[in-house]
Amino acid sequence: MSSLSQLEPRPVKSSSNTQDDIVYEHIFDAILEQRLAPGTKLSEEALGDIFGVSRTIIRRALLRLSHEQVVIIRPNRGAVVAAPSVEEARQIFAARRVVELAVIELAVKNATPESLARMRAMVQEEQDAFARGDRGSGIRLSGEFHLELAHMANNTPLLNFQRSVVSQTSLIIAQYEVGHQAHCSFNEHEILLNAIETGDKDTAMQKMAEHLDHIEAKLNLDGDSASTDLHVVFSGVAKKRRGR
Repeated sequence: MSSLSQLEPRPVKSSSNTQDDIVYEHIFDAILEQRLAPGTKLSEEALGDIFGVSRTIIRRALLRLSHEQVVIIRPNRGAVVAAPSVEEARQIFAARRVVELAVIELAVKNATPESLARMRAMVQEEQDAFARGDRGSGIRLSGEFHLELAHMANNTPLLNFQRSVVSQTSLIIAQYEVGHQAHCSFNEHEILLNAIETGDKDTAMQKMAEHLDHIEAKLNLDGDSASTDLHVVFSGVAKKRRGR
């Protein structure tokens, strides 16, 4: 059996590259891309078989995700992808507004030409993904845009909280989105970057508030849907392992 360390996943955002880091990132990305449906049972045995690692490794990755509240670990019943209720969804959006406005204020202060160039390239990649019909990658890149803003803000606690609320938002969208629109607009991302680049904190915060309003307006809180089949969600990983 091939080990997970032999796989070549999309670059990992964490500082290390251990087996549980890689499993964590694959599952985190599957949530951001809305390939994992809320309520999906995350069988340690199935995931261990898919990734070619021990259940201990899987357990550590799931525990990390549970700390971000995107996975629920139920005593004696295993782990499931979180399925926020309507009230929880409203609370998550309220929390996200607080953290995003704090992030954008610090991003204006700490932005560099290099970080802005990196984010503009990300927005272009996001636009290209939607243009070619790769909705999953486009949605993931939309979420990663907001994570990169938190990196730009240079505040680790805010970044950690941002990872949680962005991934929870993706689960909410998977449950409550009306239609199949992209939950972030790359045009609005460009507008945010322009405000950051000019150092206009007030405009940047205003545009972020409007941006979050637009995301929430696409939801029905009073759908191509994600899958509950782990082997379907991580089929690309399994193909890589079989090919080695």
